Amino acid sequence: MDGSYSNILYVDDEIHNLNSFKACFRREFTIFTAQSAKEAEQILQQNEIHVIITDQRMPETTGIQFLTSIIPQHPDPVRMILTGYADINAVIEAINKGQVYRYIQKPWEENHLRQLIHEGIDLYTRSMNNKKMTQKLEESNRQMEFLLRQSLLS
Repeated sequence: MDGSYSNILYVDDEIHNLNSFKACFRREFTIFTAQSAKEAEQILQQNEIHVIITDQRMPETTGIQFLTSIIPQHPDPVRMILTGYADINAVIEAINKGQVYRYIQKPWEENHLRQLIHEGIDLYTRSMNNKKMTQKLEESNRQMEFLLRQSLLS
């Protein structure tokens, strides 16, 4: 998947962080930003998002809580947590509950974060390709079973 066709959602309650993120990456990716989990959920309802990056510490919900809450409706986006706090319990919870691909320390370094976004896009692309191949295999199996039943009945 080409980076410019990749939709990245960045969730952070601090507007200057959202603006900085957008300024750094808008030429390379399609950037969506949200100041709250509720706003992020609206964006997810209306757009196919490939990578979600969320701040861990927000007033209404944590990044982990947000990512965990969207798994049933939006299982496919690659998830990353961004935080200025090194809390090993939050890291473990993020990985276990929020299905987080990467845990990134603030302040983020632009080239490192760009590399992680590209890795996330690659992971998303491979996952979607695997899903499509699985669906094709399941359909082929159903067709073969149908043909086998037809030949056994005749």
